[in-house]
Amino acid sequence: MSEYSKLCVETFLKNQGQLYDEPVAENYQEAEEYLEDCLAVVVKSIKEVREYLDESGMDVDGMSEQELLEASEIFPLEDGTYLIVEG
Repeated sequence: MSEYSKLCVETFLKNQGQLYDEPVAENYQEAEEYLEDCLAVVVKSIKEVREYLDESGMDVDGMSEQELLEASEIFPLEDGTYLIVEG
């Protein structure tokens, strides 16, 4: 069973163009496998997005919440959580 919810996979599949010029997944299964392969992460708040990106080496000092949300790696989910996919 996948560690990613249906919402995560469907959101990534629908919005993958924000991160990639060409699709990396054509269907649900490919999207799910891609998220697993690239070790995508789901976090609960924008604060956790900031912490994750900071720990990953991205310079997030001085970035507003809006600027964080505009990062191509961040996929806000309808349930209020965030999917982070490092391309």
